[in-house]
Amino acid sequence: MKPKMIWANLAVANLERTQKFYETLGFKPNNPHTSNDLVSFFFGENSFVIHFFLKHILESNVKDVLFGDSQRSNEIIFTLSAESIEQVDEWAKEVENVGGTIITKPISFGNNYYGFVFADPDGHKFNVFKM
Repeated sequence: MKPKMIWANLAVANLERTQKFYETLGFKPNNPHTSNDLVSFFFGENSFVIHFFLKHILESNVKDVLFGDSQRSNEIIFTLSAESIEQVDEWAKEVENVGGTIITKPISFGNNYYGFVFADPDGHKFNVFKM
């Protein structure tokens, strides 16, 4: 297999809330792919795309696959790389200020790692760290 691209599709309950959350954090909207069924954003220097679909739309498009309750469990966790410990701390404050939930406060761990885990309003988890 040699896919031309890879992107993620996540299920959400409220597109307006999702759009506001990620725009406020400064992520660039992928507007050609935004519709009444989904909002889409670019993440990182390589412009990784995450589409946030209304849950019932995603389940109807991806036949025979049910999406769980992201508030209670995870299928995936994305990692966002920070450039400094100070940036990790700033991002934690930003996430909290725009309605995200800090799961694990910024801490040192492992061999020279520093980071935290947060959830967006739909419960999707992100690991942020500086290594």
